[in-house]
Amino acid sequence: MDLQRINALIREIPDFPQPGILFKDIFPLFQDPIAVEMVITHIVNHINTTIPEKVDVVVGLDARGFLFGPLIAMRLGAAFAPVRKAGKLPGGTIQVSYVKEYGTDIFEMQDDSIKPGQNVIVIDDLIATGGSAAGAQELIQKLQGNVLEFIFLIELEFLNGKDVLKAPVYSMIKA
Repeated sequence: MDLQRINALIREIPDFPQPGILFKDIFPLFQDPIAVEMVITHIVNHINTTIPEKVDVVVGLDARGFLFGPLIAMRLGAAFAPVRKAGKLPGGTIQVSYVKEYGTDIFEMQDDSIKPGQNVIVIDDLIATGGSAAGAQELIQKLQGNVLEFIFLIELEFLNGKDVLKAPVYSMIKA
């Protein structure tokens, strides 16, 4: 994997979505299909070589986790389940409130998206404080799923977000 190529495609946007935040914009990565393929292949290889259990469900967090999650799930032969902001999913849902880097929010999952005992990995583009990932973890636990690992493209190490999670964390890029 050419980590330098991937890193070069991640743009930093100051003061977005509010003053003081240095936003990591991954959308330029999707203008380079080879770079996207490298990310997906790297993550799938990581899962296949480090997680001995079969992954039943890949959970992607709203919204950039949706970009990677279904592709990874397809390669693993696993289901995909989205975690969305409140009011965006049809049918029966469960919800949790969570604290993120710049405020609070509510996450939801469909109440039948994970069966008790299923093995789950959680995918998102970035971990900062760990609040959104912890919210997803709580939803998965409510559905009696087993979180095997959290996987992120980028980790903002100085915010120590992985410390609030109850499963291993893997990040491709540490910033």
